[in-house]
Amino acid sequence: MPLVRIYKLHFSPQRNYVKILKNLLGFVPGKITLYKMAFRHRSMAVSLKNGSKSSNERLEFLGDAVLGCVVAELLFKLYPYREEGFLTEMRSKIVSRVNLNQLAKKMGLDELIEFDSKLVGFPARQGSLLGDAFEALIGAIYVDKGYDFTRDFLINHIIKPHIDIHTLELTETNFKSKLIEWCQRHGKDVLFELVANDDGESEKLFTVKVLIDGESQGSGRDYNKKNAEKIAAESACSSLNI
Repeated sequence: MPLVRIYKLHFSPQRNYVKILKNLLGFVPGKITLYKMAFRHRSMAVSLKNGSKSSNERLEFLGDAVLGCVVAELLFKLYPYREEGFLTEMRSKIVSRVNLNQLAKKMGLDELIEFDSKLVGFPARQGSLLGDAFEALIGAIYVDKGYDFTRDFLINHIIKPHIDIHTLELTETNFKSKLIEWCQRHGKDVLFELVANDDGESEKLFTVKVLIDGESQGSGRDYNKKNAEKIAAESACSSLNI
């Protein structure tokens, strides 16, 4: 084992955190500050001198792109004769917020994420917190270790052991499209309405209500508007037995 790894694991001031990450990820991280940033939710962000905030949002943006690229390449090779639409839908299923939230939970990321205690006990308010942290972690690994390392990590430590792609192929996850198609077939109007938050709630939290012919059939909440719409659509599908 290189001396740098030995130092980080056994002698550095952050050795306990390094050991936790090694047990979690299977490798010794290089730039520890990147990983700490990846687990810092926007609700705990501190404003920096340049006007930006020390949250995981920038790493999440990067990790989302890297994850999408790796999954696209994997599907391209796995399904050599399938059309673009199928590949796009499969990628959406794999990188969906629901799926990423579940992956993050399996990995134990919930034990490391820093977030406002006001979110505790309110799953709707937590929204995509876990999935966002997962993407931010991928962004941190990419910056720390490079693309090839990150690609191998995702395929061998995340996708192969935790995602059954062929089962996912048969799973319906695009509830918004499913709801819209159902409404079109039955001649009904569907509207996704953004609802004002209650007093004291974060302005970054989106609440969306689904109206079918003017009647509320479901709602969803998330820190991402599109995800809130997806959650609301799933709720409406369940309510209408679609």
